[in-house]
Amino acid sequence: MMFVIGGALTLIVILSAILAPFISPQNYIKQDLKKTLRPPFWMKGGSLENPLGTDHLGRDLMSRILYGARVSLYVGIGAVLIAGTVGIFLGVISGYFGGWIDSLIGGIADIQLSFPPLFLAIALMAVIPQTLTTLVIVLGGISWVQFGRVGRGSTLSVKEKEFVEAAASLGTSNAKIILRHILPNIISPLIAIATVYVSTVIMSEAALSFLGLGVQPPTPSWGGMLSEGRTYFKIAWWYATFPGLAILFTVLGINMLGDGMKKR
Repeated sequence: MMFVIGGALTLIVILSAILAPFISPQNYIKQDLKKTLRPPFWMKGGSLENPLGTDHLGRDLMSRILYGARVSLYVGIGAVLIAGTVGIFLGVISGYFGGWIDSLIGGIADIQLSFPPLFLAIALMAVIPQTLTTLVIVLGGISWVQFGRVGRGSTLSVKEKEFVEAAASLGTSNAKIILRHILPNIISPLIAIATVYVSTVIMSEAALSFLGLGVQPPTPSWGGMLSEGRTYFKIAWWYATFPGLAILFTVLGINMLGDGMKKR
């Protein structure tokens, strides 16, 4: 049940991002100061022209939330692909070869773990150009350790199996053993971790954008919309509430999907 509900919520978010150009009521960057802080359509003064209301610049909130889904998924999936690629590679190499390679990679992981990930991301984003690409790279770079640890532990277990030892005794190269025998047998738990980590990265992106260190205007970001909306919360509750709900349902859906995959 958890897998189904999580999958349904995640699918809704993905479809919303893909179909944003077709289902958005308005241009997400178009400003209209005559419509500033218009309420949702069911409230007095609201209109179906702007179903979820408008922001402080008269931009349609629903359109910005839909396009914000694209940004969140791009950052989440992109960063996890980077983290997964780097982490799995280093973890497998560390576990398979051991020795000084294992010590070196383990030492680098320990050093990185000594810094809180979000604080490290804040420090990096404060000194480098704040673009969408650099944001993905930074969030991917600070997230590889978990993949590396799981990859190393799984590799240590699998490399002791008889089929791996048989392949090695036949003179199979290390690269072929890793690609044909190690990776296929450790990928399942790593996929489950990757799914959950997408939600973690989305939360980190929202936090950085909230602080002004993530996605920069006019590109819509749920975290950035939350930051802008808090100023007007007493007079326009919808401005911060709907982006916050978008983050909530996205993270909830992905986490439920990931937990459901672990139990299968």
